[in-house]
Amino acid sequence: MAMLSRRALLGAGAVLAASPARAQPWRPARSVTILVPFAAGSGTDAISRILAGLLEPIWGQPVVVENRAGANGALAAGATARSAPDGQTLMMTTNTPSAANPALMKKLDYDPVADFTAICRTGNYNFWLVVPESSPFRSVADLLAAAKAKPGQLTYASGNSTGIVAGGAMAAQAGVEMTHVPYRSTPPAITDVMAGRVSCMIVDASSSLGNVKGGQLRVLGVTTQQRSKLLPDIPPLAELGLPGFDVAAWAGLIGPARMPPGMVASINADVRSVWDRPETVKRLGDIGFDGFSSTPEEFGSFIKDEIVKWGRMARTAGIEPE
Repeated sequence: MAMLSRRALLGAGAVLAASPARAQPWRPARSVTILVPFAAGSGTDAISRILAGLLEPIWGQPVVVENRAGANGALAAGATARSAPDGQTLMMTTNTPSAANPALMKKLDYDPVADFTAICRTGNYNFWLVVPESSPFRSVADLLAAAKAKPGQLTYASGNSTGIVAGGAMAAQAGVEMTHVPYRSTPPAITDVMAGRVSCMIVDASSSLGNVKGGQLRVLGVTTQQRSKLLPDIPPLAELGLPGFDVAAWAGLIGPARMPPGMVASINADVRSVWDRPETVKRLGDIGFDGFSSTPEEFGSFIKDEIVKWGRMARTAGIEPE
């Protein structure tokens, strides 16, 4: 074996010294809390509990899901923004607190960009227009015809910003007057729709799929221009008299501002390692959620674009901030 010269050895040492050390993965020192901006039983609650269960074995600490419902998700967002940037408090946000609230609320106690650290987008929700099974409306045309004949008498429930904006946009585009009935979260809104106390609702599949399969709710159309894999026979609203109608909702993991980049990169890597597994994607799909992931940078840019988009949709629907 040829002996290396002293110069070669020194050169190799210089290269090693210049090479960055492999970053050690971040691990929590105690239990981690994932704040959910909606009530137990909501779609966001369901996917958060799935993620928490997948992260616990990696982190070696309990991952607790805490429901902080109210004010269109602003309560959970405000609490997250005020928490320490140590990775111990995270939030499963959605388009409601992170994109739509600036257009829906006159006063927010948080900045949806400056007060948070984007960690990882987690996917999209399926939303659809439902009526109670006892409803006389068998189609979107039936519903809108009745709304036109009886201005303001038909009602639509909402438990989040997607329901607010999509319901308002539907009525505005159809040229009808419907009365909005807001709820703090989705589950009680579904209960009142099933009981016939509210005429209809645009709701996520994750929260309502069981009631649809159980026969308590009837789906009239989906809000995106693509059909849902869960109910492929149900057309989009865009094909049912509302051309161009397209409202999509999403979720993602965020933390407070000023989280260290290395910590963010480590959490992102851990989330993606469990979230992108085929069995996880299938599990999420079975409850009506299209799961996928992103880099922190991709998610941060996406949120900024969505704030502009949801503001435009709210204005088009004639929704004034309250």
